[in-house]
Amino acid sequence: MTTETTPLRGRICLVAGATRGAGRAIAVQLGAAGATVYVTGRTTREKLSEVGRATETIEETAELVTAAGGEGVAVPTDHLEPEQVRALVDRIDRDHGRLDVLVNDVWGGEHLVTFGKKTWENDLAGGLRMLELGVKTHAITSHLALPLLIRNPGGLVVEVTDGTAAYNTTRFRENLYYDLTKNAPIRMAFGLAKELEEFGGTAVAVTPGWLRSEQMLSGFGVTEENWRDATGKIPDFAVSESPVYVGRAVAALAADPDRHRWTGRSLSSADLAKEYGFTDADGSRPDAWGFIVAGETGKPDVADYR
Repeated sequence: MTTETTPLRGRICLVAGATRGAGRAIAVQLGAAGATVYVTGRTTREKLSEVGRATETIEETAELVTAAGGEGVAVPTDHLEPEQVRALVDRIDRDHGRLDVLVNDVWGGEHLVTFGKKTWENDLAGGLRMLELGVKTHAITSHLALPLLIRNPGGLVVEVTDGTAAYNTTRFRENLYYDLTKNAPIRMAFGLAKELEEFGGTAVAVTPGWLRSEQMLSGFGVTEENWRDATGKIPDFAVSESPVYVGRAVAALAADPDRHRWTGRSLSSADLAKEYGFTDADGSRPDAWGFIVAGETGKPDVADYR
């Protein structure tokens, strides 16, 4: 292994919310670049979270990180519980005395999202739970982890969300609670960029496009191997992307010594692919957000956005 193939060797990363989907892929790609990656979540081989999926666990994610060439460390953590997050950060401090990359990817609220209803028609408890899972967790984790991250200059914070600032701030995401939940990380990245400036730190918001997460695939009754079968019923699914794409996006960003030029920005996996030259697992460069915007005024060809 060389510094060219493992540019993150010696870097310590925390991916909060790494059980599945984007978080898992980000952790694995950071590991592929040589990093030590602490992966957290609520689903373990002994205990399920409210998401209710036993097919993905944080232990498995850590093993995938190690198999990719890094060092994966699974730490069961409920990021709504400050004492659990504090214990996690204390462990990283004891083990390494530093934190170089914090990825705030905690979510797990897909089962709460409903569309086609007004705010007052939606379930209030479910809506507030979304805000807890997707906003409060990020705030708690940032509060407790950033003192360790700023100990050394050059730290990176990635707020993972759904949608770019350009898209989310000009369109309603059809459910007020979901809209608030997915806009908040964009604003958090903007604010953290200001606060980290004097410490040489960088904060960005990153969004995948139409993500073929494990839950998405199972919901459509397909796998990553035959996902194109779903395009028969949902043609636009052809512009979707695997989690590897956003994983490579974050890893490329973390390895860039000039990444501070992005601070405060909202970026998509496609934006970063154009900048850094990586592809999705199949060699394509899907741009789902570009396709979605183009589809509002016309009938774009998927081939132009892959």
